[in-house]
Amino acid sequence: MAFVAMSQWENLEMDEKGSGRDVVDQLIQWADQQLAVRAMLLTRSRAVPNAHVDVLSDYDVILVVRDVEPFYEDRGWLQSFGPVLAVYRDPLEPYLGFLQAGYVTPYENGLKIDFRVWPVALLKRIVDEPQLPDELDAGYRILLDKEDLTDALKPPTFVAFVPKPPTLSRYKEIIELFFLDAAYVAKFLWRGDVLAAKHVLDHYIKQDYLRPMLEWQVEIDRNWSVKPGPYMRGLQRWLRPDRWIELKSTYTGAALEDNWDALDRTVVLFRKAASEVGASLGYTYPRDLDRRALAYLEKVKRLDASAERFG
Repeated sequence: MAFVAMSQWENLEMDEKGSGRDVVDQLIQWADQQLAVRAMLLTRSRAVPNAHVDVLSDYDVILVVRDVEPFYEDRGWLQSFGPVLAVYRDPLEPYLGFLQAGYVTPYENGLKIDFRVWPVALLKRIVDEPQLPDELDAGYRILLDKEDLTDALKPPTFVAFVPKPPTLSRYKEIIELFFLDAAYVAKFLWRGDVLAAKHVLDHYIKQDYLRPMLEWQVEIDRNWSVKPGPYMRGLQRWLRPDRWIELKSTYTGAALEDNWDALDRTVVLFRKAASEVGASLGYTYPRDLDRRALAYLEKVKRLDASAERFG
């Protein structure tokens, strides 16, 4: 039986906030007692040297087992780590030709463990592959290995999920979609449909178009080395202070006029970020599209509420 809790990354801080070492020890002790569990790996932020973690950071755990289906059919084993608050269970689905399962499990004690359950044959297949899957290449630590299954597992590069420079077509597509949805926001605001407007503005426009543009700007500033979190999570740490202030100003409450102003500020911020990204990558920002879209938004904003014609 081989325990490898510290041998790979000796400089990794094991006593994470939120009694991280205690949780890792608990996971190892539990897995050691389960005959069906043959290996266990910790992945993502808690397996990456110098990663930012806090008391609420997830534990992303891969269980390597003899048979996946018993872990899928019976959820009782999840209670081994505390009272389960709620659980999301991924369907059994193939991965590299083998069925895998997954659980997203927050506990009442504040712990959250995202389990991925792999059959032994899947891990053996990954060991034989020329490169690691992104899940492992982003960072992993071997917590337990009862059969030396991981001896030949390649070390992570920690670069998986780091964005790459967008192609010109992707850059132009993001800009066009941004202004397309900005037109929807203006239309909803003109109708007084604030909920619909806020959904498009704060979800689609900011998450799908503004977020990647800001992340590309961050990557340019840091030589394409940062792994951003989902939903702009952690973006405050990477953005320039002035950009962060501008981003915060694009969020507002339910007042109609405030949302018109938020849309205007979002357009200004997007234009700045997209222009800088384009200049850095050798792409030309489509100023004619920007000018025509801005004129359209202004026309909708000034349109009389009882108008029968747009022209």
